[in-house]
Amino acid sequence: MHLKLGTGTERPVTLHAGKILLDAANTPLLVSLVPGLVHIASDVAPRERIRSLLTIIEVEARQPGAASNFIIERLIELVLVEILRTKPLAGDDGLTGLLAGLADPVTERALVAVHRDRDVAHDWTVDELARLCAMSRSTFVVRFHVVLGITPIAYLLNWRIALAKDHLTEGGKSLSEIAFSVGFQSFSAFSTAFSRTVGRSPRRFAYEAQEDVN
Repeated sequence: MHLKLGTGTERPVTLHAGKILLDAANTPLLVSLVPGLVHIASDVAPRERIRSLLTIIEVEARQPGAASNFIIERLIELVLVEILRTKPLAGDDGLTGLLAGLADPVTERALVAVHRDRDVAHDWTVDELARLCAMSRSTFVVRFHVVLGITPIAYLLNWRIALAKDHLTEGGKSLSEIAFSVGFQSFSAFSTAFSRTVGRSPRRFAYEAQEDVN
């Protein structure tokens, strides 16, 4: 949606509105890790890129052509990415969550490590993450919790459960394969953690996910 406020000689204010539809399985995780409002100041570098993307979206919407819907959807995703990667967010008072974590030079190292596909199954410990960030264990835990609003182990668990939800929704893998692929040492440990976090067993979650698809 696109609106303009202001008339006459006043400089008009342009409002762009849109929405991103998320996978229902992991929407709570993402919503809990990003702020409700992000303000990007006029002197921030990504502003011009975002402005350019919004201009292209407006042109594409006003003069639709082949695959316009596809193009607009991808452009909106790029706008979201540009907003999420804005570094000055780390300096906002009271901002916690994934954006602040990625902008913080210390916690960013830990987040990048656990989010790499090949490393999510690694048997991460707080001590190892602290060494990776060149900090003592206690200092790292405090820093991580202050910046992200959650402990390192709780964050890692939530990320593993989120990946497991995706695998269970997609199908094609056994429960044991999923458990080991996201970093659990046994299916029983995975089932217990999943049930405690999600409120139902992995098997039940997979069944309900397939029912929704059908």
